[in-house]
Amino acid sequence: MNDFLSKDDYEEPRCLLNMHPEVTPIPIGRIMEKLDSYLNKNNYDAAEKHLRYWLMEADSSHDMRGKLAILNEQIGLYRKTEKETECLTSIGTALSLASSMDMNESVTYGTTLINAATGYKAFGKAEDALPLYRKAQIIYEEALDSNDERLGGLYNNMALTLTELKNFSEAEDLFYKAIKVMEKQENGELESAITYLNIADLIAARDGLENGEKEIDNLLLKAEELLNTESLPKDGYYAFVCEKCAPVFGYYGYFLTEKELSRRAREIYERA
Repeated sequence: MNDFLSKDDYEEPRCLLNMHPEVTPIPIGRIMEKLDSYLNKNNYDAAEKHLRYWLMEADSSHDMRGKLAILNEQIGLYRKTEKETECLTSIGTALSLASSMDMNESVTYGTTLINAATGYKAFGKAEDALPLYRKAQIIYEEALDSNDERLGGLYNNMALTLTELKNFSEAEDLFYKAIKVMEKQENGELESAITYLNIADLIAARDGLENGEKEIDNLLLKAEELLNTESLPKDGYYAFVCEKCAPVFGYYGYFLTEKELSRRAREIYERA
């Protein structure tokens, strides 16, 4: 799922620090736009340098809200690039900063908890991740509309952690709650496809490949159909999802689908 903050997250007027006359807000909208351009080209080195620069600028400008936004982006980037030390450092700094800003009931804090938890889970710390997801769930379900796409992302990522911890029943419920939310989103087919593949992995872990074969096949076919939706923009995020899903299809023996998804991702990156 997408780790990035929405406009509502970084503009939420909870922290009084931005009212201090010495605070000079960094241009977060422009920063995110440039970051997206690097990510669409799969240029992670440039994205990392971009975020490091603006983290220093946020510090020198005393813009703690901007700093938190950058830290959240760093967590997602370091997770994708498998830089564990850097990711865990960003997580610790982000959680400490958010706590010091007295925003423990805010959506921004919930988003930071989710990003931190997802980072922990990516580096084998599922038991550390789950309490953060549960805190975020309370915040999100109280603050957001039930069809908000951010809830879909939370449910999906939390379910992955529960699957790893072998809490299969709660995980499966959350996966289907995620799909219910994402079905209502524009281009939500991509996130739904990912979630169907996640459910296939859950079935394999719970029942075994042989016992779960029929159910797994049905889930893979649903995911493939969604990824083939004609109306989906064939942009950098579509390429990322194809790249992410391809090896899952290959693992279950859908080698032609794996090859086709890899081709689509490669062609999009080459055009960027």
